Amino acid sequence: MRNKEIRKLAYAALFLALGLVLPFVTGQIPEIGSMLCPMHLPVMLCGLLLGPYYGALVGFITPLLRSVMFGMPPMYPAATAMAFELCTYGLVIGAVYRMFKKKNTVAVYVALLTAMVVGRVVWGVARYVLMAIKGGSFTMAAFISGAITTAIPGIILQLVLIPFIMYLLKNRTFD
Repeated sequence: MRNKEIRKLAYAALFLALGLVLPFVTGQIPEIGSMLCPMHLPVMLCGLLLGPYYGALVGFITPLLRSVMFGMPPMYPAATAMAFELCTYGLVIGAVYRMFKKKNTVAVYVALLTAMVVGRVVWGVARYVLMAIKGGSFTMAAFISGAITTAIPGIILQLVLIPFIMYLLKNRTFD
């Protein structure tokens, strides 16, 4: 294995570890975690810095591993739906960012906003399917509440913090 691949794996492991640890900032209180979306930040940064495939992998694994290790979020349906959502965030943000020749703040925002929209739609579809499997329902009101209304503080945090971190890193990619 080349040094470059080993370095990327090490960074991916770091982003995974951050995704496991950052939710402790919210004190394991699900309502606060839903508002601040602490697992989203390292997954999105992973997609930006390591590319779509590492972003997708870290995004899919993080909520599932966190559920197994710490019991939060609950595996079904929360962590399962989040796995698809975060996988989408990592994949989309990395793919869209890679399409830009110039890696600047505009590129970060376009990739971030695209990923935020697509990821939330995927979360809604996953949640709908998972609830239907159990004989429950997932309404449009529940989608809007979970994907938008409740997450507004997290959305603002992502829109401020991710471009700032990318600016501090001089918009580098680690691949």
